[in-house]
Amino acid sequence: MLSKFPYLRQDFLASIVVFLVAVPLCVGVAVASGVPAELGLVTGIVGGLVTGLMPGSSLQVSGPAAGLTVLVFEAVSEFGVAALGVIVLMAGLLQLAMGFFGIGRWFRAISVSVVEGMLCGIGLVIIAGQVYAAAGLKAPESGIGKIAGLPGAFADALGSTAALTSLAIGAGTVAVIVLWKKMPKAVQSVPGALAAVVLATVVALAFNLPVATVQVEGLLGVIQPPGSEAFGELAGPAIWGTIVAFALIASAESLFSAAAVDRLHDGPRTHYNKEMIAQGAGNTLCGLLGALPMTAVIVRSSANVNAGAKTKASRVLHGVWLLLFAAALPSALALIPIPALAGILVHAGWKLIPFRQITGLWRSHKGEALILVITAVAIVTVNMFEGVLIGLALAVVKTAWEASHLKMEVIDKGAGPIQVYLSGNATFLRLPKILDSLEALPQDRPIELNLSGLHHLDHACRTALEGWAERHSTSGTDPVKLTST
Repeated sequence: MLSKFPYLRQDFLASIVVFLVAVPLCVGVAVASGVPAELGLVTGIVGGLVTGLMPGSSLQVSGPAAGLTVLVFEAVSEFGVAALGVIVLMAGLLQLAMGFFGIGRWFRAISVSVVEGMLCGIGLVIIAGQVYAAAGLKAPESGIGKIAGLPGAFADALGSTAALTSLAIGAGTVAVIVLWKKMPKAVQSVPGALAAVVLATVVALAFNLPVATVQVEGLLGVIQPPGSEAFGELAGPAIWGTIVAFALIASAESLFSAAAVDRLHDGPRTHYNKEMIAQGAGNTLCGLLGALPMTAVIVRSSANVNAGAKTKASRVLHGVWLLLFAAALPSALALIPIPALAGILVHAGWKLIPFRQITGLWRSHKGEALILVITAVAIVTVNMFEGVLIGLALAVVKTAWEASHLKMEVIDKGAGPIQVYLSGNATFLRLPKILDSLEALPQDRPIELNLSGLHHLDHACRTALEGWAERHSTSGTDPVKLTST
């Protein structure tokens, strides 16, 4: 038996660690997304048993992710929980198509600044929203409303003993997670998030604290395949923007996670198109079950690698443990204080904000740092999908601007023609500067315009330069000589 599975012991122990990490995150993401807690466990189970069995990335673990919380909450608020299954189903099918057509590897070409900006914006919205949840208050719907309303929320909390108690549970959860890393190694074998939830639950029960707890409906009670009314939503154009956002953002997060996980181990590298297909298959099934969307999750994946996992058996086994927990101990979820889950997500949101990357980019590539910041601000002020589109558009414009680098050298020896040399890439983005420089030259002297140093000359520039040469030649001055070879 052991000869057929030489790493069974390592994978078994790693699966236990990943399971313990996954439980509070699955439940917390579901509650923060505005859906029953069990749906988070369903997505985690599918991520382990279905996506975990498929080829792609051998050691990364999939499940509900904090990075999609904001988008899922917006979708549920706009279209309802019943339509969530259809959205996730269609996003999964779109991922399958992208994988089969070999688009998965192209996600590696997405600007890192846009991805980091996306995570930063999501992190800010998660933190702001979960502060309200920790205090037992209703959060505004928009990202900017959440942030702007924080002073008022704290003022309201100060006037309520119940709100202060709830907020203290949330703050204590964050403190335990942060301080847990300073505990002895033996103690750290228990994940900090799980320890924080258990401690918060024990304190709330022991002192009979007036805090809200998770509402439990039972595993079978929450699984609701989308009906005909939900599929009817596909007739409207609004839902398709959400579907595309789910597919693109979930794919980008999964494939960037795969690249990060590959750096953590020496095993087989990720096959990006196969991983895209695996994620699509998982999301398709999640959609049919009416569950949350899944992505590869770097927290669970790094825990898997650090715990000594060697094969995909560890992530499959973690799905088995999630299934057994959801089936045998669903009542345990009803004991968990909601502010404790909010504290877990506040910490997760903080980890999404790339403080070091922003500082490093500002020192070396200010343009990339601006794209990161603008993307994050756009997500907070508008919404996640449009914010990402704004970031991508800025990245394309920046690349086009840099690709159109042009050097102009003017040599005037006082006698004879003025010689102008253009080198680099002449595109319409540089055309105004080119024409301003040429029109500033003496108009009563012959000019030789040498284009032989250009790597690229687009149609707009060629037409404009030929027009300028013709105007200069017909204005009663000496003709312009164009040299292109």
